[in-house]
Amino acid sequence: MKHYDTRETRDPQQRERDLLTRLPAQIAHAKANAPAFAKLLAEVDPESVTTREALAGLPVIRKSELLELQKAARPFGGFAAVKWGRDCRRVFASPGPLYEPESARIDYYRLARALFAAGFREGDLVHNTFSYHFTPAGSMMETAAHALGCTVFPAGVGQTEQQVAAIADLAPNAYTGTPSFLRIILDKADELGVKSSFTKAFVSGEAFPPSVRDAFAARGISAYQAYATADIGLIAYETEAREGLIADEDVIIEIVRPGTGDPVGEGEVGEVVVTTLNPDYPLIRFGTGDLSAVLAGASPCGRTNVRIKGWMGRADQTTKIKGMFVHPGQVAAVVKRHPEILRARLIVDNPDLNDRMTLHCETAHGDNGLAVEVAASIRELTKLRGEVSFVAPGSLANDGKVIDDIRKYD
Repeated sequence: MKHYDTRETRDPQQRERDLLTRLPAQIAHAKANAPAFAKLLAEVDPESVTTREALAGLPVIRKSELLELQKAARPFGGFAAVKWGRDCRRVFASPGPLYEPESARIDYYRLARALFAAGFREGDLVHNTFSYHFTPAGSMMETAAHALGCTVFPAGVGQTEQQVAAIADLAPNAYTGTPSFLRIILDKADELGVKSSFTKAFVSGEAFPPSVRDAFAARGISAYQAYATADIGLIAYETEAREGLIADEDVIIEIVRPGTGDPVGEGEVGEVVVTTLNPDYPLIRFGTGDLSAVLAGASPCGRTNVRIKGWMGRADQTTKIKGMFVHPGQVAAVVKRHPEILRARLIVDNPDLNDRMTLHCETAHGDNGLAVEVAASIRELTKLRGEVSFVAPGSLANDGKVIDDIRKYD
């Protein structure tokens, strides 16, 4: 079997209809069972949210905001729809701390699909080196592997020599963990004269450049990556095509302009915003804080879902200038006041060690009058003076940056 299920090869229009048909019920469920959404979406009629345009009108809940919301209403900020007991099997703490529930649902994080694409199959012995304490990464991989019929050795992190000893004794053929730790284990195995038994690997949590992938391949290990978070679970995963990451079948992905909830065009870099159809933790328009972009066309592997480029940096570009924080949302607010501006980027530098910010604006109609108006908006919205520079449409880099801090202090 080449694909995990038939949903992966559906007609894209049918998939979109299915997702948007399920969306109103998920919003209604969140309002009824998650107190935070009952408040945030109090004025929203779930039955009216049947298009991406309607979804884009709902507020974005950013990961950076979730920490404060959880502090105000422990343990989950009112966003979870499960309570302690049979429905909530585990609770984890990610750095922050941010608390995440894991329900009793089989393959709760939906990573089995990604492991399958990486070649994991029933009967594999998986050496799982993700952490098993506090954070959910170890459980994320283990529950997915179990769903596929794999056996798991819960290796966890560290203790490299013991890891190698277990590999020598058990001969696991599959690895899950970070790519850097796999390199460490392989180097230690070489040092101890132990032959690696790994033929496949599923890596996450770090950048995975082609050079590292090729180095593993040279050792007979076929390695694939995925993009997942503790809050959402699987978002997108790599396949044998090696052309971007394919979206999971149970999430709706939007790419929005950083600091806003406004979707950008195909190919434009922006923040990844995800709506999950998970009934236990029904996050709606969850801003991950990560940058990516949608790739055009379909994957050569036969899967027909949307593809994204993968992780391209962080969307939260907040910086401090002369003692004042400046946020991407403030830059977006300036742009909205002036329809002549197509896109903008705030460049922060410090000539002669004096902080300076300049708003570079793409526009076909820049003149001194507009510059004065934009400068006034900058002053009003940020409480700081800023210069204005007009550039040609399409000249700003497509990298998702709204604020670019290039200050040097040497």
